[in-house]
Amino acid sequence: MSHPTHQSISDDSLRRSFEEEEVRRLSPRACLASRSRGRAVPEQPCFIRTCFQRDIDRILHSEAFRRLKHKTQVFLSPTNDHFRTRLTHTLEVVGIARCIARCLRLNEDLTEAIALGHDLGHTPFGHSGEEVLAEISEEGFHHAVHGVRVVTVLEKGGTGLNLTAEVIDGIVHHSKGRKGPATGSPDQPLTLEAQIVRLADLVAYINHDLDDAMRAGVLTLAELPTGPVRLLGERHSQRIHQMVKDIIHQSATAASIVMSPAVHDATEELRDFLYGQVYPRPGIDGAKEKAKHLLRQLAKWFLDHPDDLYGRLHHQPPAGQPLRRTLVDYLASMTDEYAIGMFKELFVPHYTLEVAAARSPGTETRP
Repeated sequence: MSHPTHQSISDDSLRRSFEEEEVRRLSPRACLASRSRGRAVPEQPCFIRTCFQRDIDRILHSEAFRRLKHKTQVFLSPTNDHFRTRLTHTLEVVGIARCIARCLRLNEDLTEAIALGHDLGHTPFGHSGEEVLAEISEEGFHHAVHGVRVVTVLEKGGTGLNLTAEVIDGIVHHSKGRKGPATGSPDQPLTLEAQIVRLADLVAYINHDLDDAMRAGVLTLAELPTGPVRLLGERHSQRIHQMVKDIIHQSATAASIVMSPAVHDATEELRDFLYGQVYPRPGIDGAKEKAKHLLRQLAKWFLDHPDDLYGRLHHQPPAGQPLRRTLVDYLASMTDEYAIGMFKELFVPHYTLEVAAARSPGTETRP
């Protein structure tokens, strides 16, 4: 394939060459950038990047993406540098999803954009924060739905990222929930690329959450279910390899992205083990309950002191937006560290610089 020379870099020939390459190289089942359903607000196409490549960059440069580095995956505010955060989880999902898409000749750019954006709606303290915000919100709260709000409303000072319809659809459909099936969901996303991310998310978090639990000493290898270990392997890298290989082989000729019955059942057993035997353990659950209490206290404060909430916002909400909607958006945007710091500011006694400056050296008293 010949690319345009530097003399033609100012027109759209470079982007069109990438789009034409997709037509030649990708499977007929792939979602092509040139056939995207487009954006809610039409834009002039980029002269270099396809629409999905452009979405990758928009997500990477967003504030919400940068905040993922300080949001919980399983262990709250971990001091061990090797525990996963929501950001490292996202990057693992990207790697798994792109590998599957490449092997199936599906659109890697679309897959990567969805994978990068799939958890932008997560709260501080992981699913513990999600539970508290569901209590506060008048509409309920789910991180996948809030992720769409982040990219369509909240980012860029309230204008959103204006992503393509396919990426937004992949974000809202990525989550399987506690009991959602690994494959064959009736609520399938628009594209096979989004189905890949849905499964890659499951493969990633099952294996790295087990790995982190063993690293933290709250779980031993001997406690893992014997059937899945026998089929998939003892190490998390072995299990990921077997799952990914199975997805590629099974999906090559299937109408959707699937696992074989044996690997599907083993995956479900590991997920049930995590929710039933690992996440409730004191070393994990105790911290989750503290995090919930912290967020409930912050929520009560701001509901009682709305002027304080509005005074802290970088961008004021639309006129007439309910207080609880604004509060949920604000709390959901917080990182673990920011929420802990705000709790200390509001509820832990401390001397402020203003008080210290007001004191004269001769007025200090002692008990």
